[in-house]
Amino acid sequence: MTASRIHDLALIIEDLDACGRLARVTSEVDLAHDLAGIAAELEGGPRAVLFEKVKGHAAPVFTGLYWSRDVLAELLGRPERALPGYVAQCIRNWQQRPMDPVVVADGPVREVTEAEVDLAKLPIPIHALKDGGPYFDAGVVVARDPDTGVRNASIQRFMVQDRDTLHVNIDAGRHLELYLNKASAKGRSLPFTLNLGVGPGLHFAAATPAEAAPADTDELGIASEFHGAPLELVRGDCSDVELVAHAMYALECEMIPGELGEEGPFAEVTGYYARREPRPVVHVRRLHRRRNPVFQTIISGKEVWNSVGLLGEANVLALVSRQVPGVKDVYFTHGGCGFYHAVVAMQQKRAGWSKQAILATFAAFPPLKMVTVVDDDVDIRSASDVEWAMATRLDPKHGIVVIERAFGHGLNPSFPDYVGAKVGFDCCRAFPFRYEHDRAAYKKVPLAGVAIATKPIVTRAAASPAATGDAPKASGGQAM
Repeated sequence: MTASRIHDLALIIEDLDACGRLARVTSEVDLAHDLAGIAAELEGGPRAVLFEKVKGHAAPVFTGLYWSRDVLAELLGRPERALPGYVAQCIRNWQQRPMDPVVVADGPVREVTEAEVDLAKLPIPIHALKDGGPYFDAGVVVARDPDTGVRNASIQRFMVQDRDTLHVNIDAGRHLELYLNKASAKGRSLPFTLNLGVGPGLHFAAATPAEAAPADTDELGIASEFHGAPLELVRGDCSDVELVAHAMYALECEMIPGELGEEGPFAEVTGYYARREPRPVVHVRRLHRRRNPVFQTIISGKEVWNSVGLLGEANVLALVSRQVPGVKDVYFTHGGCGFYHAVVAMQQKRAGWSKQAILATFAAFPPLKMVTVVDDDVDIRSASDVEWAMATRLDPKHGIVVIERAFGHGLNPSFPDYVGAKVGFDCCRAFPFRYEHDRAAYKKVPLAGVAIATKPIVTRAAASPAATGDAPKASGGQAM
């Protein structure tokens, strides 16, 4: 797939289908738990999924775009292992030579403007069994700083309350929270657009850590960098905040500071339910869509671990490799929910730098709870290889770093009110190296020219007479 097609979800689905990376569910599915239940069974597979027949709705539902890095690698035209470096390079290019979005006269998202807002007409799923209701969880919020007018993109979760009202959870420390506070100080509401069904370039722009995209920069330009062309926006009807021209749906919304409503529970990236609490109310003022839209949703698991984890890896790799000599690679583990555990590979240059890498990694991505640093002979994407380094190279007395009462991620239950303890593990060999700490290695011998004779493997049933040694019983009697 060429990079120029990843700005449009319709083209992405078309290309995934052409290369065998799309599964089509043709059975009718219910939005209440059944759709997400089927998606959960397919999660992490080699194909994204299009639910073609959704009960009570004409529009199909798409999911799974981010749950396999192989799919992402194919979309972006890069080897899977090269993705963090590629993402880091795109963000670095944007930082050095920003490519701003452009406002165009019209776009596919404005093919239809509904006469009235009725969110019940959209195929919005209820995911987990204890979720508080239907949720938007894959839409990109575009907002403007009330002071400067600078645009920001973010991804938040929105619970449907009624036909034109949402309740939103805003992560602490995000720019959207800053904008809402600024609007409150001015005695104004905060308008924004919620853009549904977008490509990975815009998704990555919205997930870029604040450390890489400060509040005074228009991070929509990151999407332009991935697309290889300026991101196209179109004007809305209700405010100066634009819509994403090639989105499937765009909602023009407004938040009134101080207006709160109950939001939650919701099955979050942690594998736990986020608790129900009073959170900001969102009024949907206008609904635009394509003539034949596709609704996109995300299961809060591997899709988030891959997409957000990939952005975290890119940011940590870019920042820490400049600060700590010898850092080679970074991986955010799935067991760490793509947010909370980073494994860093480094080629040690001098004593003590592995601990510097721990501290620098925490600073580069504040949601992290754990950092494990290993030598570059360890496969950081292999849990067993990392465990081997921990079991054989970690000195528990001197290699464990504990940071108490640090800022973390509020969705992590071990960080109530965003504050908790963090831990780093220095699993590197003692420096300078001694041969007894080197990993045993063998000569690489290609098997192509080696003659190897084998026999078929015969599996014997454990309960069979041959396996137990029992003699067969005489026939003629009735089996009991």
